[in-house]
Amino acid sequence: MDKSNANIDPEAIISRVYPAGNPTRDLLLRHGDLVARKALMVLDRAPWLEADRSFVVQAAVLHDIGIGRTRCPDLGCTGTLPYVCHGVEGRKILDRLDLKRHGRVCECHVGVGISARQVVRQHLPLPVRDMVPFSVEERLICYADKFFSKTDNGRHEKTIEEITAGLARYEAAYADRFLTLHRMFNQAPGDPVDSSADPWPGGERLP
Repeated sequence: MDKSNANIDPEAIISRVYPAGNPTRDLLLRHGDLVARKALMVLDRAPWLEADRSFVVQAAVLHDIGIGRTRCPDLGCTGTLPYVCHGVEGRKILDRLDLKRHGRVCECHVGVGISARQVVRQHLPLPVRDMVPFSVEERLICYADKFFSKTDNGRHEKTIEEITAGLARYEAAYADRFLTLHRMFNQAPGDPVDSSADPWPGGERLP
């Protein structure tokens, strides 16, 4: 049974994986709160998106739960996997808790979505499948997440220019996808939506 629509306590779930005293727990809660607040700000000015606000908050807190399985000394993570694996690992954790909808957010927020072609082209240590955000909630968390680095405790909210420059270092397609999200979440009510510009319509059209 998928508990994705239940009234779950994301902080309690984080604490199950990272007990009190574990610095990763505090990092995840702090970062998740920033992402949740940013996402809710978008929804406040764009209510026509009709997103599930409760789910957005829950998934924002949980989206990085897999980082502890990766090796990232800057974040105090002493696992064995490359950091790019944290989304897939987070999905595994939440799937086992019957939180499959939340697990999808874990998997698809990395790199503004990673296509199967990118996995192959970049030789990424990931499953060869499209791991991209489709629902408005998935896309919103993916977007809001990019404004905050976990390494500076969220002291600085990145500019659009900083975000796109950082993403372009990996591949230009990531920056292009982020800008598509930025336009999507900052359009005025009633503006026409150009679906042909959507970089996630299906695996066959993903770069």
